[in-house]
Amino acid sequence: MLKGLTKAALAATLLASSAVAGWAAGHAEFTIRATANSNENDEDYDGLVVFKNYVESASNGKIGVEIFMGTQLCGNGTECLGGIADGSIDVYVSTSGGAAGLFPFVQVLDLPYLMADDRVAEAALANGSEFMNHMQGAVMETSDGLMRLMTIGNTGGWRNFANTQRRIAQPSDMEGLKIRTVVADLPQELVRALGASPTPIPWPELFTSFQTGVVEGSKNGITDIMGMKFPDAGLQYVTLDGHAYMGALWFMNNEKFMSMPEDLRTVVVDGFYQLQQATFASPKRKSIQAYADFVAGGGDLYVPTPAEKAAFKEAAAPVFDWFKDNVDGGEGAFDALNATVATVEEELNAVRMSGIK
Repeated sequence: MLKGLTKAALAATLLASSAVAGWAAGHAEFTIRATANSNENDEDYDGLVVFKNYVESASNGKIGVEIFMGTQLCGNGTECLGGIADGSIDVYVSTSGGAAGLFPFVQVLDLPYLMADDRVAEAALANGSEFMNHMQGAVMETSDGLMRLMTIGNTGGWRNFANTQRRIAQPSDMEGLKIRTVVADLPQELVRALGASPTPIPWPELFTSFQTGVVEGSKNGITDIMGMKFPDAGLQYVTLDGHAYMGALWFMNNEKFMSMPEDLRTVVVDGFYQLQQATFASPKRKSIQAYADFVAGGGDLYVPTPAEKAAFKEAAAPVFDWFKDNVDGGEGAFDALNATVATVEEELNAVRMSGIK
């Protein structure tokens, strides 16, 4: 009976919040136009739905949120960030690669092996951490006060090396492989450091490139690999090295944010916290089935030992110096992330020890 009452209470709560959200659409004093260049199967959409529901409900209908998926408002990162700057778009989510042209230092999220696992990454990316304070200040300064970095969530879990040729258990196994990268210096430097050949290929062409041997590997999350059906093109080896957390940067037009009274700005900030938590959780759930499907289809899934993972990190070390020396704002971002991760790991280790005694 208690279980039935719990379900009923939950349903009533959801109906009540949805009713407020629906009412808000026609009575809002402020409207937030939010966009993501993805689709409704993506973690970005999951986050936006949670954001919309929370903000409209917690503001008692004073704020309405309109969600535009795909390219309805803008076609690419440069265009969309321009929309944030000029106020034609209020909220936009970007990968680090998509925002690097305007904010080069955000590529710090692509540096390999700096964050060990989800607990470390999620704590390091919490608003109020040394790293987030640094990044938010740098975005505000670089954009001349036009844009705010509201939060960093996740879009796809962790990047892992995958290929069509062989199991990769150590850096020497990468030797000679043609690995697909985006057209950006940092991922290409990483692939070279590990002994492989970086090959920039547009995302829509990657399936055919695997089939024809133009490239033999990539660095993607498992949900992207399975969503694009890459195993059908020959991608049969995935190594869970977790070299980069797939961060998603959520930007907001500063003038729109500051036009709201302080109590509503608080609602928006809390809404982005809710969004962040939703995007942290979504890839974990989706990856369970994706990994199962990969293995069921004959895929080879390999988890490196701690010693093997340490060897990957050592081989990739030259990329850190390259980043600090060549990326505008890179050294400050790198130092802030390293310091935050060290603090987070110390705190988590203390929590873990208290939990096992």
